[in-house]
Amino acid sequence: MLQHFDPSKGSAYKGSPDKDYGTPARLSETLVTLDIDGVQITVPEGTSVMRAAALHDINIPKLCASDNLEAFGSCRLCAVQIEGRRGYPASCTTPAEAGMKITTQNGKLAKLRRNIMELYISDHPLDCLTCPANGDCELQDMAGAVGLRDVRYGFDGENHLDAETDSSNPYFSFDASKCIVCSRCVRACEEVQGTFALTIGGRGFDSKVVAGQGDNFMNSDCVSCGACVQACPTSTLMEKSVIDAGQPEHSVVTTCAYCGVGCSFKAEMKGDQVIRMVPYKGGDANHGHSCVKGRFAFGYATHADRIKQPMIRDSIDQPWREVSWEDAIGFAARRLKETQAKYGRESIGGITSSRCTNEETYLVQKLVRAGFRNNNTDTCARVCHSPTGFGLKATLGESAGTQTFDSVMQSDVIIVIGANPTDAHPVFGSLMRRRLREGAELIVADPRRIDLLKTPHLKDAQHLALRPGTNVALINALAHVIMDEGLEDTDFIASRCDDKGYQAWRAFISDARHSPEQMEAVTGVNADMVRRAARTYAKAPNGAIYYGLGVTEHSQGSTMVMGIANLALATGNIGREGVGVNPLRGQNNVQGSCDMGSFPHELPGYQHVSDDVARARFEQVWGVTLDDEPGLRIPNMFDSAIAGTFKALYVQGEDIAQSDPNTHHVEAALKSLDCLIVQDIFLNETAKYAHVLLPGSSFLEKNGTFTNAERRINRVRKVMPAVAGKEDWEVTQDLANALGYPMNYSHPSEIMDEIASLTPTFTGVSYDRLEELGSIQWPCNEQHPDGMPTMHVEDFPIGRGQFAITEYVATEERTNRRFPLLLTTGRILSQYNVGAQTRRTDNQVWHDEDVLEVHPSDAELRGIKDGDWLGISSRAGQTVLRARISERMLPGVVYTTFHHPGSGANVITTDSSDWATNCPEYKVTAVQVEKVSQPSEWQKNFRSFEKLQHQLLKGDAATLANGNGAG
Repeated sequence: MLQHFDPSKGSAYKGSPDKDYGTPARLSETLVTLDIDGVQITVPEGTSVMRAAALHDINIPKLCASDNLEAFGSCRLCAVQIEGRRGYPASCTTPAEAGMKITTQNGKLAKLRRNIMELYISDHPLDCLTCPANGDCELQDMAGAVGLRDVRYGFDGENHLDAETDSSNPYFSFDASKCIVCSRCVRACEEVQGTFALTIGGRGFDSKVVAGQGDNFMNSDCVSCGACVQACPTSTLMEKSVIDAGQPEHSVVTTCAYCGVGCSFKAEMKGDQVIRMVPYKGGDANHGHSCVKGRFAFGYATHADRIKQPMIRDSIDQPWREVSWEDAIGFAARRLKETQAKYGRESIGGITSSRCTNEETYLVQKLVRAGFRNNNTDTCARVCHSPTGFGLKATLGESAGTQTFDSVMQSDVIIVIGANPTDAHPVFGSLMRRRLREGAELIVADPRRIDLLKTPHLKDAQHLALRPGTNVALINALAHVIMDEGLEDTDFIASRCDDKGYQAWRAFISDARHSPEQMEAVTGVNADMVRRAARTYAKAPNGAIYYGLGVTEHSQGSTMVMGIANLALATGNIGREGVGVNPLRGQNNVQGSCDMGSFPHELPGYQHVSDDVARARFEQVWGVTLDDEPGLRIPNMFDSAIAGTFKALYVQGEDIAQSDPNTHHVEAALKSLDCLIVQDIFLNETAKYAHVLLPGSSFLEKNGTFTNAERRINRVRKVMPAVAGKEDWEVTQDLANALGYPMNYSHPSEIMDEIASLTPTFTGVSYDRLEELGSIQWPCNEQHPDGMPTMHVEDFPIGRGQFAITEYVATEERTNRRFPLLLTTGRILSQYNVGAQTRRTDNQVWHDEDVLEVHPSDAELRGIKDGDWLGISSRAGQTVLRARISERMLPGVVYTTFHHPGSGANVITTDSSDWATNCPEYKVTAVQVEKVSQPSEWQKNFRSFEKLQHQLLKGDAATLANGNGAG
């Protein structure tokens, strides 16, 4: 039997932690008592008989029932007898009632179940010994449970045993000969994922599971979330990894390293080999659901491209030399010391990654502050959600979202601004879709038509298709309507908000220049639509706002975040379930990397470096005197590198050469460094300019914690040895010791203990508490010993909510005759961020190149057809992408993703950035598009340089003879 690691026990134990019983409807608070097999059982009214029995270890045979699906009652295997009633009702669909007397086992029921199971088996292949599901097949288990030993019906009659297998999906196969048409896969696709890609076609004996309109899985609407595979009780839907390697024999619960949802998974193993990743039903962020990335795209961890040995070189046009860990760390430390000796204490710095654990990012910023003796530490959150930290801190007093993901299930109106949850946060997107199908209304503010707007059975959807760069104008117009029409929550404002700030904001927002009619010329959104949206949100019992990078990655990103907070405060949509201001964090640990003090102006826990009291606590524990002045942000590091004053950089787990804007500028900065130390699992674009390459460790090779978008701290557990021998935190510790600053941790739990001792919002967090509770949403301290799922219930950390003046200032990045189109960027479901992980998996079959989406009217004007090569030029540079004609954007707006380094998406983005945080304005770039026949000059140079660096990686010094350097 498969062994599972139960985080609440902290050890392996026999049996599954995911109990299976019929899903109850929404239960009432009324309790009823009934008799099941002579046992008096009390459960909430509305509980199914099956669930009531299972809660008391009375197990009723079943096939179509599952704990994450609505009761269906099709297999009839769970039939029971109820005293006083005729027939044999299905226990999964029968609600418990007071006084019921139920029998689950007797001779008649046993015969009925055997007859039912015999019919199933008669149309099922007799290949149990060779079946890949052997040992993990519910059909097999239930045949044994009902005592079926032989089948009377022959196999020479009509059957489905010769049905073809669909192997089109790269991760799982569909063997129709083994399908029992229980509908669990269809229901999982509908109820859990919300895609409705599967149906039951035909009737009676001809019934079968159909993908799309009779397509194979790859050509259907299937998004490969794995819900159908997980729901299948036979080997009809089966992971190819299990077919190839056999059933796993033990598992470890850990946390996904992709997006900010933070899904919990069971890594199911054979020895050190991961066979499959199964979403953990005990995970509070995902409740047993997953997406194609977390469920299947884990193969990058053992990809041949992994860096397994430390490497060094004196200059970037030399071959790499493989060396020992000791030599590489010594070389790096020596170069850092020499740089500081020559150029001064402020000449070096470090960048942390949102892909690394809390403990790892904490150590990097500690190394910079205590080892480098400056505050030149920053994080990739600089280029995504730094405006969230600034805007929410100023208005609500805390730099984080206010709700749990589950809170959306109590929302009556959902506003989504600048986010595409079904692609970028798919598991939460599925949950949101479920709430929309239940009747919540949807308002989307986005230049592009996102898939949420196509949610089946959606009650009402409003799409405010605004022009890129006009977010603040739109949010001000919405707020103007609320104040103009008296829709504000005066009681909430009076009791919870600062009156002086409110009165100033009220006077500002009530000005007619913010009216929808005045702003229509700016935003391009019809004034009546804006008024309707404002009324819908303000009048809703519970209104929730979710936003993404389409809010923050603007020159007014911080202003927009404050505008969103203003709207929530004005309507009282703060401090309870179903409401709130909710940033959808892009990477797995964006929230955590910010929490851990990665910004140059803040110590862990958002404590400013100029705060003498806070700084003194860190100085006492760290044993050094800390700088009280903020250090350099990432853009400042680049500028200073080109100016010749910033000369060395330590980058852990971040690919700034691909992810940061204005690639030409970034490359020039990296070439200017005397020492670049890159710690990563692959030779990324940044590492091509490095002097020291330190192997990183994937999430499967380390212990630690991630903090997701709902402030949930989840354990990351090591499931296999680090391929290069060290976890990332150990590498940072070695570098600190080599520099002369002592670090002596033996386990990441000790690092978390230090974090808790120095960070007020983490004082109650420890690995023991995480094992006990499963996960914790900070703040976790004496006031909130079990964490705080919903923030700002009674008050704000700053006392009262603060309204902010949000003046709309048009972006400097504007169209003209030379650059008449606006480019905006986003993500796609199958790929993740810069693609370093997903491009090394079979996810490539869905998106093997970035394309440029062009509206038909813009394409017609330029003579563009699908598949044409398009030259895209901006004020910053040029690149070439293939065309895709699409009506998802507004006319005058083009769109692309940035998952492939050779696409050069950031070659054309500019240096324009948020006024408060320097977050780049990725979402607004003025461009021209025209048909071309060859790559851009940058792409030609990129390919040449990429080839050269891979040759240097192999130590092929002869490649230098042709005179091609790294310039």
